[in-house]
This record gives sequence, structure tokens and C-alpha cells, in this order.
Amino acid sequence: MLAFGLVLLLMLGLLAALAPLIVDPALAAIGAAPPRRPPSAAHWLGSDTQGRDVLASLLAATPRTLEIGLLAGLIGLAIGGALGLIAGWFRGPADAIIRTICDVMMTVPAIAVLVLVGTSVRTMTVGLMALVVALLSWMVPARAIRAQVLSLRERPWIDVARLNGMSGPRIILAELLPNLAPYLAASFVIAVSTAMLATIGLEALGLGPQNELTLGMMIYWAQYSGAILRGMWWWWVPPVVALTLIFIGLLAVSLGMDRLVNARLRSDA
Repeated sequence: MLAFGLVLLLMLGLLAALAPLIVDPALAAIGAAPPRRPPSAAHWLGSDTQGRDVLASLLAATPRTLEIGLLAGLIGLAIGGALGLIAGWFRGPADAIIRTICDVMMTVPAIAVLVLVGTSVRTMTVGLMALVVALLSWMVPARAIRAQVLSLRERPWIDVARLNGMSGPRIILAELLPNLAPYLAASFVIAVSTAMLATIGLEALGLGPQNELTLGMMIYWAQYSGAILRGMWWWWVPPVVALTLIFIGLLAVSLGMDRLVNARLRSDA
């Protein structure tokens, strides 16, 4: 399952990387093709109402969508992982403060904050969107890593490290992090999936990066222009299929990582 998910995601990434060899990137610009044309030999996936080749737009939008998810996942995991390590290892007041902040932040409706930010920012970019999503999604990794650290810090080999005179930061870096690596990888996949869902929801409302092509914005413009009512299936079906493949790949990787981390699942296989 893990290999299947990784291969699927790598194939999508490779397809996006080889986009200039498949279709001219200039066709993704407004007015580069005759508008509202169905699929043909000249334009394999047709064109939209603004005269953009759908295939060129799709190949340009896929890496930007993946970029948002990866950036948000990395930032969210970095913040949540650091806070989870601090809370689980030092416990006491630090743990109480971090847990309280997590509990408060988890009650805040993320989509409402995203909509507020999207309507307040003059120009939404891919990087800004990833940062905003990350700042609203670090709580789950923090709680998961904290729980793992609380369990690992009671293991005998941690006591041996303490008796050998290792300091707390050194134990975290040399003993805890290597054992947390599978959990961090699984948390990263979940964080990427959550970030992409949040950004697609925001883009579907028209609050995404207006000047950059993403899969969510392609769906928004198709909906805005009435592509479904006009029967222009070639405009909205490709981004939906691309998103479906991305989430299938992420789900497969998540299930594979879960089997890798969870010894009980490995023993049942």
C-alpha cells in the first residue's frame, strides 16, 4: 500500500515536471487558445471560456496544489512536532500551557478564519495560503507527538541514557527523534492531506490565489462560468480526477505508514 501510494504521487509529480515536453506552457495563459472548444487533436482536453488550454492549465496547476500541501504540512509538522516534544518531555507548566493552547485552537473554526483571512488579504499567494493553513493545523501533530513522547520517555533505554549523564536536549535528538521518525512521517502525510482539503475548500469559495493556477481555482472558475450547465465537462472533470488521484495516493501512503508504525497491524497481515 505504501509503495502504491508513493509510486502514484511520484508519477503525478513526474508528469507535472515533464509538462513542457507534453504541451506548451504558454497555452495556459488567457487568450492562448480559442475559447470554449471541446477536446480535439489541437487541444487534447479542450479550452475554457477564457481561452486557456485545459491540459496546459492542469499540468501547471498540479505542482502548485502539491506545493501548498507540502509547505503547509512541513510548517505545521515543524511547529506541532517541536511543541509536542517540549510538552511530552518537560511536562509540568510547559505541558499545561501547550495543551491549553492546543485545546483552545482546536475549538476555533478553521474555515471561518481562512475565509476571514482570504477576504482581508489584498493578494493571496501560494506561500501565504500554505502559511495560514499551517498555523491552523499544527495542533493535531502536537497532540500526537506529545502522546508518543510521554510513552517513550518511560522506556528503560531512556533511563539508561539519563544514568549515562546525557542531557535532556541530547536525549531528544539522539534517542527520541530516531524512534519518532515513523510517527513524524505518518503525521506529515496526514498534515499534507488536511492542508490540501482546507485550501481546496477555500479555493472553491473563490478565496484562493487569483493570479496563480491551482486545481481548486480551476474548479472554482469552471463553477463560476457555469461549465456544468454549459456541458463543458472537459473543463471541470480533469482537475477533479487529478485531485482524486492525489488523495488516493495520500490515503495509500497514510495506510502504509500506519501499518509500518503499528506493530499490531503488521502482525495481523
